[in-house]
Amino acid sequence: MPPSDFKNANIDEIVEKLTTEEAINLIAGVGFWHTHKVERLGIPAVKVSDGPNGIRGNHFFMGTPAKCLPSATALGATFDPELVKTVGLKLIAEEAKLRAASIVLAPTCNIQRNPLGGRSFESFSEDPFLSGIIAAAYVNGVQSGGIGSTIKHFAANDKENERFGYDSIVSPRALREIYLMPFMLAQKYANPWAYMTAYNKLNGLHCSENPTLLRDILRKEWKFDGMVMSDWFGTYDVAGGVNAGLDLEMPGTNKWRTLEYAGRSLQAKKITVRTIKERAKNVLNLVQKCAQGAPEILDGDGEERTLESEEDKELMRKVAAESIVLMKNTNNLLPLNPKSLKKVAIVGGNAKAFVVSGGGSAALKTSYFVSPFQGISDVLAGDNVEVTYAEGARTFMNLPTLENELYTADGRKGWIGTWHSHTSDDSMEPIEEPIADRYIDETRMFISTSTPPGITKRWTLRVKGFLKVERSTKFEFGLTTAGRAKLYVDGNLVIDNWTRQRRGDSFFGTGTVEETGVYDLVGGKEHEVYVEYLNVRGPADGDEDEQLMDSNPGVRLGGAPVQDPEEAMAEAVALAKGADVVIAVVGLNADWETEGYDRTTLALPGRTDELISKLVQTNPKTVVVTQSGSAITLPWIDEVPALVHAWYLGNPTGASIADVLFGKHNPSGKLSLTFPKREEDVPSFGHFHTEAGRIRYAEDLYVGYKHYQHRNITPLFAFGHGLSYTTFSLSNLNISKPTVADGELSATATVTVKNTGNVVGSQVVQLYVTLPKTSLLTHPELQLKAFGKVKDLAPGQEQEVTLRLDKYAVSYWGETLDTWVVERGSYGVSVGFASDAIALRGTFEVEKGFEWNGL
Repeated sequence: MPPSDFKNANIDEIVEKLTTEEAINLIAGVGFWHTHKVERLGIPAVKVSDGPNGIRGNHFFMGTPAKCLPSATALGATFDPELVKTVGLKLIAEEAKLRAASIVLAPTCNIQRNPLGGRSFESFSEDPFLSGIIAAAYVNGVQSGGIGSTIKHFAANDKENERFGYDSIVSPRALREIYLMPFMLAQKYANPWAYMTAYNKLNGLHCSENPTLLRDILRKEWKFDGMVMSDWFGTYDVAGGVNAGLDLEMPGTNKWRTLEYAGRSLQAKKITVRTIKERAKNVLNLVQKCAQGAPEILDGDGEERTLESEEDKELMRKVAAESIVLMKNTNNLLPLNPKSLKKVAIVGGNAKAFVVSGGGSAALKTSYFVSPFQGISDVLAGDNVEVTYAEGARTFMNLPTLENELYTADGRKGWIGTWHSHTSDDSMEPIEEPIADRYIDETRMFISTSTPPGITKRWTLRVKGFLKVERSTKFEFGLTTAGRAKLYVDGNLVIDNWTRQRRGDSFFGTGTVEETGVYDLVGGKEHEVYVEYLNVRGPADGDEDEQLMDSNPGVRLGGAPVQDPEEAMAEAVALAKGADVVIAVVGLNADWETEGYDRTTLALPGRTDELISKLVQTNPKTVVVTQSGSAITLPWIDEVPALVHAWYLGNPTGASIADVLFGKHNPSGKLSLTFPKREEDVPSFGHFHTEAGRIRYAEDLYVGYKHYQHRNITPLFAFGHGLSYTTFSLSNLNISKPTVADGELSATATVTVKNTGNVVGSQVVQLYVTLPKTSLLTHPELQLKAFGKVKDLAPGQEQEVTLRLDKYAVSYWGETLDTWVVERGSYGVSVGFASDAIALRGTFEVEKGFEWNGL
């Protein structure tokens, strides 16, 4: 019987036939990415895969080349649910099928509470309405393609440091109106097949064992009938999660839900067989949805494949360009005209760097990548424009990986690894004869569980390649490891990250800091580069534990020529002096913004700010392109005439940036989060970090732009901000009288948008609601409750936009009765092109208030 036949199975009958052991097996994963199969009952296993901006597949290490999409903050900046739905269907669901995955672990729709959060780039926005509407579009797109979507991380998961143990202390109103609202909207409009619980505690209980969250709100109130899974290693006992409503523990490595542990909980009557079977039934329902949605996956060969069509590439390039935000454009310096340029200086640490996405679960191996330098150079190539380049100031945290510099004995990029079993599982001595060898085309190797079959628990990996530089130079190497590692060059020990270690945040918090060493490379000479790695971490000061890295072994080799910072800066300034225009590409990367730890500053790395100031002082025609997944501070903003914010854009990064810089695409992206002038202005400043394991959400409802308006603080760039190469006007605001029936409210606002410039362009109309001044409670001054995007409006053309309002637009959470409340009174409507650029105002009356629950 083919596995897809499970689509016709009678789930109730199967649950009845399950043995206790089979039921226990079903409520925990197998390996890292699969559910359990029960051949006796025809129950197939299904595969899940990360993630937020693309489908990686089974392997962090030597993964299948894939499409990397713009970060979630970039997708949020499109303000375009229709486009995001297309992304879900054509670029996520289809990629999942190519990876033989039936369920994607996405989208992330937590709130951008603070831009320092390590995974902020994974969430759509600081605004709960925008987050929820974009998340719903993403889910609808994916699931219309027959692939299940797992919305995450449920809930109040907004930082990385101490993420397994911190307790988010959130008021009931803030929890409902801010942090649960994106999930609530996604549930109402898209009904995800699965939810993933967050690592953290919420008001005293871990989310994975929180009955208020999982049972009372999600299932009883919102009527969710899908499956709830844990985040990876986000389960902390047996009984708590089983009883609260956590259906599936992931992964199946080092799990709690084994016959031994669950059996002891059964004996102690902490759980019952009935409850276990309830959890198993929800898992089986999800497996059946997978069999119905994309049966070809379950019946397929399980192989992962890469497929790049020109249509896909064009769509990715368009999506990336749609997300780019034109922040500033004094005297219409942009768009640039290649035919008027003779010499262009491209400067900055991100111009040639591989900056494709944030790090952690979002990371994947891209099938192709266009750097900003390449994308800009391609546009200028046909016009005889001289293009020069200088790094100017380095922007990396860890030394760049070396897969493009190393080569094998037969000339391929990369190196060769040999795996060695040890004399026993507990031995530290490797056997010289390798158990396997492999060509490896990456030098950041998070091996995870991708080890050769039959290898001992303790094992050694030896990796060797060759490096040749054109000119003699001192070369700095960097070695990071989750385990132990040594680096040898030409047989000489250069870095010992083995004997004594320093604990760090790499490899999801299990690795060391980067240890560095300098070696003299001779121009034209072939140097042998050799790393020996052991999957047992070494002793460190204050931590002598030599822990086995059984599910998270990894080693990373980076390097770059030693650079004199003053000479590098001077070179960039000299190039700028003689250029018609300077394009500086700077920002962050996957080391700065990643799962596992938070950023420590909003400032750009190193001497980037100094570089930008010197460039613009030398050449007033300096265009700055910034790359980051969240907000950064820009102390030079008043000096620079043009600024483009490009987020993380995935495979087509440089091509999409060039499309905007040279006017092929008229930018229409809007900031999905506020850019503050300084860190002290951030709403959660002073209470973002844990204190005695707790995080107090003291800003309460005043998250993002709501805080800046409430405190009358002027941000650097406001939520919703984004310029165009044309201009627009707004007029004719009309608001219908609301109708109320059966606990629902309906009203519409219409406005006219006109392109008053001379270029075809798109514009986002944003509608904010102000609750009645007569309200019993205090509310944020403006709350985004509707938006609409006018696309490709011709010069002089105008279009009427209809914005729909419902009960969500006029409700607040009443803590006294635990219900949503709509008060009678006069509601304000503010319409504009940004939260700080309101053009039209009006009011409407709700004549009779009411209360409601559910969706």
